[in-house]
Amino acid sequence: MDGPIATTAPALELRAMSVRSRQHPGCAGIRNINWKVAPGDFWVVGGMIGADRSDLLMLAGGLLAPECGEQFFFGGPMPLFEEANLAQRLRLGFVFQGGQLLNQLTLAENIALPLRYHKDVSAAEAEADVRWLLELTGLSRWADRSPGEVSVDSCQRAGLARALILKPDVLFMDNPLAGLDAPQRHWWRQFLAGLADGPEWRQGRPMTLLATGEDLRLWRGCARQFAILKESSFVPLGTWAEAQFAAVEFLSEPVFGLGGQEGSC
Repeated sequence: MDGPIATTAPALELRAMSVRSRQHPGCAGIRNINWKVAPGDFWVVGGMIGADRSDLLMLAGGLLAPECGEQFFFGGPMPLFEEANLAQRLRLGFVFQGGQLLNQLTLAENIALPLRYHKDVSAAEAEADVRWLLELTGLSRWADRSPGEVSVDSCQRAGLARALILKPDVLFMDNPLAGLDAPQRHWWRQFLAGLADGPEWRQGRPMTLLATGEDLRLWRGCARQFAILKESSFVPLGTWAEAQFAAVEFLSEPVFGLGGQEGSC
């Protein structure tokens, strides 16, 4: 897999940022985060349950306000979630754990939501893009089903399709492999590796990917950069080879299971 594409500004940069824990309000959360993500890079951040992985991702994606620090998105200041910054905001997609779909809508209707809301198009006008994404994610046969009628993996894929419908440049994914069996995890790794390499529908331009996970082994051979949340700190580890070497300090952490073959794409 090729490295990140060259550019003058990082896709994402966090400088000395801190965020309070949503799950444990009395706890410190994550402190003094310094993180620079190059365009076209593919990061996975691991951490034990309760390590505030989701908080980190929501902070990085502009969905959670920091206590302090600075944040930049392609060289521009965050937050993006102001009307004046709409064009920049639409360059960012977010896949929530479990998909977080609206149960009263079908999968197709859930996928169409960002396009209909942000581009003010009708269901008929959105149909071609929705059909393309249903095919791309293998969901065509369940297009008219509600989230409660399909599997966890189908909901997760629908959340992915919904995030991709505006063709963002940066994609955030909160623990996308959670609750999936080996064949489903394999599909996700292959699909995301294709996004990182630059799919045809992006004219070969790599997408910048940031994901969280419970077991870094599952991302070996796909992700390019690894990090871990440890004792309220964000610790970048580098490539998989570097992450394995650094794991000597974190041998008690289940995210550093170094055995097994799963994870190679």
